Amino acid sequence: MNIITKEDIIAAAKHFTNESQMNYVSKEAALSEDYVGMKIFDSPIFAFGNADDMLYDEYKSPDIIGEHFLSPLKWLPEAKTVISFFLPYADKIKYANSLNLDWPADEWLHGRIEGQFFLKELTIYIHNILSDAGYKSLIPNLDPRFKTGDSRSNNENTTNRFTSNWSERHIAYACGLGTFGLSKGLITEKGVCGRFGSILTELDLEKDIRAYKDVYEYCTMCGLCIINCPVNAITKEGKNDLLCSDFLDKTFNKHNPRYGCGKCQVSVPCESRAPSK
Repeated sequence: MNIITKEDIIAAAKHFTNESQMNYVSKEAALSEDYVGMKIFDSPIFAFGNADDMLYDEYKSPDIIGEHFLSPLKWLPEAKTVISFFLPYADKIKYANSLNLDWPADEWLHGRIEGQFFLKELTIYIHNILSDAGYKSLIPNLDPRFKTGDSRSNNENTTNRFTSNWSERHIAYACGLGTFGLSKGLITEKGVCGRFGSILTELDLEKDIRAYKDVYEYCTMCGLCIINCPVNAITKEGKNDLLCSDFLDKTFNKHNPRYGCGKCQVSVPCESRAPSK
């Protein structure tokens, strides 16, 4: 087996993000010529956690995710490390989505869909580096066992409708990448505005320290995400996932196959940083 370090993985991921054409909107995919060549993500940030972290057992509580959540060792019994990363959206996408708080900007729709295509490719790229070096690895959300309760999946199980058996945000929290906000987004040192990915590997990498104690430690509770939400789905007491999902369905019906909102992630103190950190 070849020796691979955290630094090797981070450097390779940053290079791939900056150089891959998939991180730029293609002419074929662009909603208009204005978006051709638009960069989707800035360089990713990483956190490396223990595959046997006891926090994963707590996620099985119905108050957090539920019994359907599968811990890292259920996905990959040989796993020693959970690699979690966050891809921050480029400034142009964030700015465009802040101009009209009633409807998602085209730039945001590209970030949500073409951005997800790139995130998948980056995850596979990192997975292949590990596999080629001789380390067994697995990407949970690309595994046949992965199940999500996304409303667009026509899942009629209302109990699990808005959760999955592998939550990227909860994985990122466990690894030390950030804490939650009122909108249920995860606030990292690069903010809340972006996308998360993860990989499990038997490679025993140096682990990061989870530097926070409270689930909402990086959130200032300013309430701006509450004001920004076009359907009033967010309150100080929590988030109404049904209202949020119904609005996403409306954007999907208009922009199929694209959809999105993200108003709770822009024009807020945590857009691009962890304000209370």
